[in-house]
Amino acid sequence: MTPPVAGELRTVDVFVKGAAGGNPVPFVSDASALPWQDMQSIAKTTGHESAFVLPASASDADWRFRFFVPHHEMEMCGHATVGTLWALRQWGQWRTRAARIETLSGLVDAEWDAVASRVWISQPNVQAKALTPDACRRVGAVLGLPAGLAPVMTNASTSRVKTLVQLPDVASLNALQPDFAAMEALCASVGSTGLYPYAVADKAATGEPVVAARQFPKSSGYPEDAATGIAAAALWGHLAATGAIATGSQVAPIVCTVRQGDAMGRPSAIEVRARFGDDGVIVGCWLSGQVVWGELP
Repeated sequence: MTPPVAGELRTVDVFVKGAAGGNPVPFVSDASALPWQDMQSIAKTTGHESAFVLPASASDADWRFRFFVPHHEMEMCGHATVGTLWALRQWGQWRTRAARIETLSGLVDAEWDAVASRVWISQPNVQAKALTPDACRRVGAVLGLPAGLAPVMTNASTSRVKTLVQLPDVASLNALQPDFAAMEALCASVGSTGLYPYAVADKAATGEPVVAARQFPKSSGYPEDAATGIAAAALWGHLAATGAIATGSQVAPIVCTVRQGDAMGRPSAIEVRARFGDDGVIVGCWLSGQVVWGELP
């Protein structure tokens, strides 16, 4: 695909797993002449998280990315970062192995995986706190959980707080029918930007862990996300910190796949693995997934 001119809108599908899968990302690879109002308008018109590439203001960054959803600007968007960097790579605008992206949530490191032709981006260690019994009750009511089911719920964050809700199986996850009209007020009351119910699924054929999840955002302008990298990073961090999944070592990291979007008919797969410091201690995670060129309806 030919490179765009300045201000031109393009689209990729990110974290694709099968036909019609992944989460669309409208993006502008040179948005230096766009005012923020136009960026917001593009997100409203397309109905998706949208990314805008700008010159870096930090001396140690290669680009600055801004992200908008239909209702507001976001500090960080995982799938939009992965997808936009992949496109820049295809056009030869990113040629080095590593890059650094300036976002409102801080600097994000990126690495190009030449073997898999994929982008990996970094997230810091998770910060997590269990919800109170009253908050759990209110979350359960909005999710429509069956009476007697009292799952563990945790607010977890690498860039934005997500409320993790541990369900017993994938069937329970896919059967959820939330009260979307109550979602924004509920998330605000528990200090979260979205509910992220999940269920640990069977391991992949490789023996690596697989977790199924769904994302119900607080106030993005749509009821459910097909793939959410930042939420998957928070989930991975929580599961790794509690010993629910293995992380492997710096030499042989174990990749966890977070499956999302199945209930929406947009099957997605987010790959997450540990990020190690020079001393071998985990300092966060890397996340990645398949990207393809896309088109908006």
